[in-house]
Amino acid sequence: MGLVAEQVVLFSVPLMLFQETGNLSVLGLAFALEWLPGLLAFPFAGILADRDGGPRLFSRVNALRALVLAVVLILCAAMPSWTTAALMTSAVFMSLLMAPIRLSVEKGVLLLAEGERIPRMQSLVQNMELLAMAIGPGLGLVAALAIGKLWLLAISAVLFVLAALCWLPLPRGVRQPGTGSVARTLGELRLGWSLLAGNKPVVLLVSVNFAINLAFATALSVNAAVVTGVFDAPESSFALLNTLVGVTGLVNLMLVPWLLNRFDVKALGVFGFTVLTSALLGLAAAPSYAVYATAYVAALMGVAYFNIFNRTQRVKVIPADHLGKVMGPFYLLNTLSYPVGGLLIAVAGTSVGPQRLVGILAVILGLYGLAVLPLTIRGFARAIAAKEDEKRLVEAVAD
Repeated sequence: MGLVAEQVVLFSVPLMLFQETGNLSVLGLAFALEWLPGLLAFPFAGILADRDGGPRLFSRVNALRALVLAVVLILCAAMPSWTTAALMTSAVFMSLLMAPIRLSVEKGVLLLAEGERIPRMQSLVQNMELLAMAIGPGLGLVAALAIGKLWLLAISAVLFVLAALCWLPLPRGVRQPGTGSVARTLGELRLGWSLLAGNKPVVLLVSVNFAINLAFATALSVNAAVVTGVFDAPESSFALLNTLVGVTGLVNLMLVPWLLNRFDVKALGVFGFTVLTSALLGLAAAPSYAVYATAYVAALMGVAYFNIFNRTQRVKVIPADHLGKVMGPFYLLNTLSYPVGGLLIAVAGTSVGPQRLVGILAVILGLYGLAVLPLTIRGFARAIAAKEDEKRLVEAVAD
């Protein structure tokens, strides 16, 4: 429900901003503003998730997200001239609050799964994100036609509250004692960065993720403008595009258990990266909405398969007690690509053209992945093998 709420917001806000201003640069700037605060929030959110255990933090932060949307709705309804400023300001707060949600989910996966169940749980999380991309825009389109786009914020607020309630029955992680002094917090921040920097395969994975997110974030930030502007398609086509992604997620949800029984997660990662890069090139060259929609669905399917590898391997080589501390900087470096992509669109989107810019980044991504992805896969194989050897040695000594 939290993911559906996010997708309703992502469906409505870009459309409202583009219709209010008619300016592609505003979309890019809004996309950058949405992600910049999250960069600062992720390391601290990781510490909070480790101290809290996950589920408590998730419920409280979703309640705060609902409150933010309620305030923005009141401002926009009472002062229509403030709509653009209010929406862009809300993006800042939603970015800050997204960080602890993402880290709570990371902790939650390890509370519910271990060993061979982790890839299945991670694929479930990934495909729920794709399903939300179908339900959210579909719900948004129907509600927008019935009550107007502005009131979609109220629907999202209600869904965030329901999401908070859904996590209340989940197992609670171990809560670390102490309120956390400034010195302790700084020490935990340093520990997280040092553990990340000392983990070579995770560092390589961060660099690959950054390249993927930069290309994909650029495509995502101009999606509404390309569909409704370049191809002159109606808003319903924008919703249909995301609904098709969700249907793909449903298919993946059924296929992934079968695939995991027959293929290694490394193979799924390589396949996903190849599909993603090819699809981004398709987005850049698309002459029509139909071709663009096909490439867009394929791109998100590629992301889904790559993320099974991404999410599964990293938790195998990061100490569980320090997962949040490490994943905070990990997410910071990953999401740095989102404001960079937004700023690229703001600066060069109009002069270069959104599709051509996506194409340039897709070529760079393909070349970088060709060089670095094999090193990343081998690095994880060695690190996981070393960790298993250490575990067997400890068990042998104990016996």
